[in-house]
Amino acid sequence: MSTTAEAPPEPEQKPDSFLTLFVRNLWSANTVTVTILSIVLALVISAVLVVISDPHVLSMYSYFTSRPSDALSASWGLVSNAYYDLFKGAVFDPLSFQKWFDGTGTWQNAFNPISETLTYAAPLVFTGLSVAIAFRGGLFNIGGQGQAVLGCVLSAVAGFSLGLPIVLNLVVALVAGALGGALWGFIPGFLKARTGAHEVIITIMLNYTASLFLSWLILTKGIQDPHRSDAISKTIHASAELPALPAPLRVHLGIVLAVLATAGVAWLINRSSFGFELRAVGLNPTAARTAGMSVGRTYTMLMVVAGALAGLGGATQVLGTADRLTAQVAGNIGFDGLLVALLGRNKPWGTLLAAILYGGLRAGGNYLQTDLSISVQLVTVIQALIVVFIAAPALVKAIFQLRAARSARLGASMAKGW
Repeated sequence: MSTTAEAPPEPEQKPDSFLTLFVRNLWSANTVTVTILSIVLALVISAVLVVISDPHVLSMYSYFTSRPSDALSASWGLVSNAYYDLFKGAVFDPLSFQKWFDGTGTWQNAFNPISETLTYAAPLVFTGLSVAIAFRGGLFNIGGQGQAVLGCVLSAVAGFSLGLPIVLNLVVALVAGALGGALWGFIPGFLKARTGAHEVIITIMLNYTASLFLSWLILTKGIQDPHRSDAISKTIHASAELPALPAPLRVHLGIVLAVLATAGVAWLINRSSFGFELRAVGLNPTAARTAGMSVGRTYTMLMVVAGALAGLGGATQVLGTADRLTAQVAGNIGFDGLLVALLGRNKPWGTLLAAILYGGLRAGGNYLQTDLSISVQLVTVIQALIVVFIAAPALVKAIFQLRAARSARLGASMAKGW
């Protein structure tokens, strides 16, 4: 009689610890990890460009094989000083704080770097949110620049022509800017809903229209400064300007409004019935139409809201820092908003953080150019590289050998154990 040996029981697997779960999810191909690594890659490549652009440091590589320490130490010194200057120009300079504590400096000088960062970031938050909310509804709003220009125009005109009391004049100017952007967003939204016209083509053409309209307007009687012969408008009344901290700080109420707008857009997308409709339309317009939703109305309202946000960005620009209309009053805040929304993964709070990052790069770049005579265009290169890597997540995953992200997040895994 033959007997078969019983297989030993398999040892019971213990649940993964918190640290194991955290590390595993951290080094997976989720959006946060890819975004952070994209920034790191951009900084590394930019460091190489900094070294190449300096003739003195580059000359040391001619005898690299005999004395490599010369080239490596000089490269490290140049790159570390460059990025330290970026930090000092964007966040804070320890020397300024030391002077403030010693009584030889002022608190305004100590907080000037972060003030510049937030000043640059404020309009970018609005234009970034404009792109992000449109994208969540399945539309690609390239027209943030034109909508911001119209916001600049109407808010500035309201600011220097109405002469209303303080606070009221500011509120009216902000509302006028939002209405200007909403009008410029309504046009492509309406055409998309009624005729199926592609919003990208329409908004690109409206960008040119808005810029040409601004160039003509600032030379017309009643808008142009009567004491100037060049293309510039009258100065906005002090009652319509966004309140700011004492000079030389430039940060103003616009950054507070930007945070409130971010919270409002997050609620609109995730908590409101309109947000549910726009997400449904963005995912599958045919299914949304079958479910009884008006896709055309959603498209129109979505572009109106997106345009109003971009218009507020333009109003923040002209009421906060510019004080009058010029041909370049809006700068590139609409186009930069595209990059901010991309970096923020089209999520409201991510867009806010991305705008602050871009504002910091802009503020730090100005300091970098002054201190080390490194071209401010380096900041543009860093921004472009970040966008390239963000737009190519497969490249980042391949470089760092990231694991595929699990469908269950860290919080969900931990919740099961609890």
